[in-house]
Amino acid sequence: MTRNINKEHKQSLTALDKVAMFITKIVGTMWCAIIFTILALISLPEALHGGTATIISWIAQTFLQLVLLSIIMVGQNLQSRHSELRADADYETNLEAKRDIETLMKRLDSIETEKLDKILKILDK
Repeated sequence: MTRNINKEHKQSLTALDKVAMFITKIVGTMWCAIIFTILALISLPEALHGGTATIISWIAQTFLQLVLLSIIMVGQNLQSRHSELRADADYETNLEAKRDIETLMKRLDSIETEKLDKILKILDK
């Protein structure tokens, strides 16, 4: 019997896992990255007036953490989705190969032993 890994994974999630997945889905969108960019840019003018240390702090704490990390999450979500599609395609290919092998095994089983012996003798020549 074939396992449904997606169903097993979904059933194994705890309530906290589901909350984490929900938050990840929201933060891992370009809309969220755009909102974070706007929030970061609101504080940029004040950071520019604060001097070098403030600018560096704004870049490290505000821009990198808010904007770039959310964009990285979007990229990771896209890569994950692509990986899932590849896995689904591999799964379908494996199922088809399994069906083909089962068909071939049934055909081989139906061939009488004498016929197999004749074929082997021909191949040995």
